[in-house]
Amino acid sequence: MSKPITLQLDERAISTMQYATIFVCFLMNILDGMDVLVISYCAPAIAKSWAVGPEALGMVFSAGLAGMALGALLLAPYADKIGRKKMILISAFLMGTSIFLTGYTETVPQLIFLRFISGLGIGSMLASTASLTAEYTPNRSKDFWVSFVLSGYPIGAIIAGYVAASVVPSSGWQMMFKLAGLASFITIPLIFMFLSESIEYYVRRQPKHALVKVNRLLTKLRIPEISTLPEKPAKSLGIPVNQLLSKKYKRSTIQLWVALFFAFGCLYFLISWIPKLTTNAGLSMELAIYSGTVFNVGAFFGIIIQGYISSKMGLKKTIALFLGITAVLMAMFSVFVGSHFILIVFGLLGFTLQGGFVGLYAVAARMYPTEFRTTGVGWAIGAGRLGGVLGPALGGVLVGMGLSMSANFMIFAVPALLAGVVTYFISSKEIS
Repeated sequence: MSKPITLQLDERAISTMQYATIFVCFLMNILDGMDVLVISYCAPAIAKSWAVGPEALGMVFSAGLAGMALGALLLAPYADKIGRKKMILISAFLMGTSIFLTGYTETVPQLIFLRFISGLGIGSMLASTASLTAEYTPNRSKDFWVSFVLSGYPIGAIIAGYVAASVVPSSGWQMMFKLAGLASFITIPLIFMFLSESIEYYVRRQPKHALVKVNRLLTKLRIPEISTLPEKPAKSLGIPVNQLLSKKYKRSTIQLWVALFFAFGCLYFLISWIPKLTTNAGLSMELAIYSGTVFNVGAFFGIIIQGYISSKMGLKKTIALFLGITAVLMAMFSVFVGSHFILIVFGLLGFTLQGGFVGLYAVAARMYPTEFRTTGVGWAIGAGRLGGVLGPALGGVLVGMGLSMSANFMIFAVPALLAGVVTYFISSKEIS
């Protein structure tokens, strides 16, 4: 091999096969967004039909987030061992099965259990798609494409919001979960047909028939075939979690984890409680659902624009700027309560918070090498989701105490600001 494959990708225009891989990863993140947010959009209807309080709903939200954390920590690292494509298939199956069965639950414990299982698939899906995208895109535009793929998440939330606004009032919240589950099942054949396994994975891991598989992919990429694979490392890394805290990566890994912990806590408080908080503030259930939709419309554009600005200004500065603006908007939220501008503010919060938040995934994808990239991304997401578990649970307690929407937003402005500050000081040389 005259040049490393990554360098040859940098020298060529993006091929049809690369675009297909990017599209499938984007589609899977759309499903992730649908499956995460469907519980938030259905929460007011569940609370009404089952007569459950905000504390119980907080436990349901947190169960799903706990599953996502464990999916990222325990399932996602196996993508570095069995391949990204297989892990994405496993994740899609877990998501589809558990989300569909949620439509048949009759008790809160059943709901908590199935939200946890769906979380396992969602957590491993995010890490695997981010890693695969990073390995199939040229260095010059990698940050943009990783952010683009992850922008599917708010698109899924938007779709779920519009569908929920129609389906939940007419057919009940159970039907909403059944439709979301079926959507996940439909994508499994698309993964089989159009998603390509990582070439870097084949080269480094060298599973059976790796050379044939590598050359098949190189032909599709219009890159010359190779006659032999490079020498395989004498000792396999296994599931290389320990590498994340080796001397070279320890400091930057901990900084990334802390930044994601605070960002997740703020983000999942908002996406879990916006519909419920707005109904408490006097909006109709339909407008409460649309408030979450507006938040995610802003998120889509924020993620795309963040990816573009990061390629010009650098990831760390861009993320810190986005999260700093988020903190200011949340601290000033009381100014907008009761006005017609409140939905616009939700959109701006989605733009800045999710734009900065998703940039941290791109940081993780750049920070670690192929051998443990998905492990690195997964553990970063998992560590962050601990904050995501605490955020909605704390929100449930605060809402149950009767705190106003403005007071809740003021409290959660603090972790947004801390996330931005910590990100700015991440020490990795791989990140500008």
